Parts: sequence; C-alpha cells; structure tokens
Amino acid sequence: MPEPAAPPAILLIQTAFIGDVILATALLEYLHQTEPATPVDFLVRKGNEGLVQHHPHVRQVLIWDKKTNKYGGLWQLLKQIRQTKYGRVVTLQRFASTGFLTAFSGAPERIGFEKNPLAFRFTRAIPHVVAAGVHEVSRNLHLLSPAYEGPVVPPRLYPTPTDEATAASYAAAGPYICLAPTSVWFTKQFPEEQWLKLLAALPPQYTVYLLGGPPDTATCQQLLERTQRPGVVNLSGKLSLLASAALMRGAVLNYVNDSAPMHLCSAVGAPVCAVYCSTVPFFGFGPLSPFSRVVELEEELECRPCGLHGYRKCPLGHFHCAHGIRTQQLLAVLAEAETVRL
Repeated sequence: MPEPAAPPAILLIQTAFIGDVILATALLEYLHQTEPATPVDFLVRKGNEGLVQHHPHVRQVLIWDKKTNKYGGLWQLLKQIRQTKYGRVVTLQRFASTGFLTAFSGAPERIGFEKNPLAFRFTRAIPHVVAAGVHEVSRNLHLLSPAYEGPVVPPRLYPTPTDEATAASYAAAGPYICLAPTSVWFTKQFPEEQWLKLLAALPPQYTVYLLGGPPDTATCQQLLERTQRPGVVNLSGKLSLLASAALMRGAVLNYVNDSAPMHLCSAVGAPVCAVYCSTVPFFGFGPLSPFSRVVELEEELECRPCGLHGYRKCPLGHFHCAHGIRTQQLLAVLAEAETVRL
C-alpha cells in the first residue's frame, strides 16, 4: 500500500532579533513532539539563518533581506509562500510586515497575536499577555495550542560537528568562564566599568572568553585592553552563533546581559548568570537553562523597569539600575555554579 501523504506544511515566521529566533525554536521542539510527520519551514531575517539552517526539525529556511530589499523581498516571499500552499502560517510577531505575509498567505489557517495590525485577516488571533510567570515561549506555544497548559518547552539549537570542534579547541585549555558583555540596547548592557570589576575579582584559574558578534568586537577588545587580569581572550566575531553556544555549554558559568547570549545558553542548557539592568524577568524573556540565575539591583527603583526593550541611554541619566549592582552578587553565582558542577 502507498504511504499516506505528509500533512500540509507549516510556516513559522520570526524575523526579529537573534534572541527571538532562538526562543521560537521551542515551537520546533513542540511540533516535533506532537506532529512529527508535519514538515516545518522557518522564515527569518537575513543574518539569522545560521541558527536554523541545519536544524533537524526544519525542512526549509526562508530568508527576508530586510536591509537591502525590504519591500521587494516581502513581495517575493509572499509569492513563494502562496506557491508552497502551507496548511498553517504562524507569525510570532506583532508587526504589519509579517502580518501581511500571514494574512495573504493563502493558508487555510493563519495564526498570530491580536496586536498584529493584520490580525483581522487571521483565522485565529490570541492575546499577547505580559504577566508574572508567563514566558515568551509559553505565549508562542499558545499560538499553536491555545489550550496548552504544560511546562515551558525550552528552545533548542543544534551545533554542527564543525561548531563542536571549534568550541572544543578552546575548551581544551582548561576550566573557563564566558562573558558576553554587549547588548543592542544601552540600558540592557552592564557597563564596562562593572565588567572590569568582575574580571578583576574572578578566580585566576579560569580562562575568560569574551563572546559577541562582529559588531561587538571593538567593545570586547577595549574591555580586554583595559583589564589587568591575565587569561582573557577576545573571541568576539571569531565564532559562529552555534559555535559560541557549544563553547558556552562547557563553561563553568556564562555571564550575560538580558540579550541574545542568554537565550543561546537556554538553547543548549549552558549555566548562566543573567545580569538585568533596566529590564526585568517579569516581561517573560528570562533564562531557561537548568542552572539559571538572575542578578539585578537589590533595591527597588521607581523608574525600573523603564521599558520592555531598553533605551539608547538612561532616561533619567543616572543608570543606577546597572551601576548599583555589586560585584559580590555576580561572584556568589559563580560559587554556586562551582558547587553544582562538583
């Protein structure tokens, strides 16, 4: 007898930042668990495709070049999406562009959040609820299954053998700590002076690897040049995202901001200490690694949080939510991570 035909494919759309794409991989895990026969395609912005190009649960990666061919690329993608005849198109974003692709995809099921301007053309639109204890992964999972009440499905990335080999070459030097000092947003980024205090206080037996993408290289290099601590290596711009994730997985601890490297840790189960400055875990973007700790200002500030995504400068000029964090808070997490590792 002929094999039954595969179910119609599903398209997931997430063309925002790296961290958003990483969190969206939780839906790939969920679909693999609940609908293993359903082909899944994934649409991302150009530059983020490396995260999912070799993902075992992704059939095809669609790429939108938002910088050089934004609107022309959007029309080309719509044509491609309509020709593919997806059974479901799901946008995880609340912007008109991805709402447009979803609304006019031709798919029988067109799904997204109510806040999307094109939600009136979706077959199902659900609220995007920011509430205590509700993680972004859970909000996304409700797009696929509105009645879902199970545990948060962690995101997951799959470094290639090449990525693993790259990470192993640095891991072979002995016990190490990774530090990802930057963020797209100034008020999400722990200040350089604060990182320098931590570097000076870290135990000498650890190599410290500075991680980031090409745009972060200059900041990491300045940090390297200013610290007096030996054993600090700037790997910013030298590793792929997946190689960075593989390296972080083997670290004693990873110090990160509320930014993409935190989600890299979540996606490979790497031990993480997430430093929160202007934002708060309440928003639902916290770390999901088995060993996850959040460090933030111990005192209450009326102005914190000042926004969901952060700002290019502190609105009040003092940035006390970052400068008021004590180095000892960060060292205490390392001591705990060392105990857990033993």
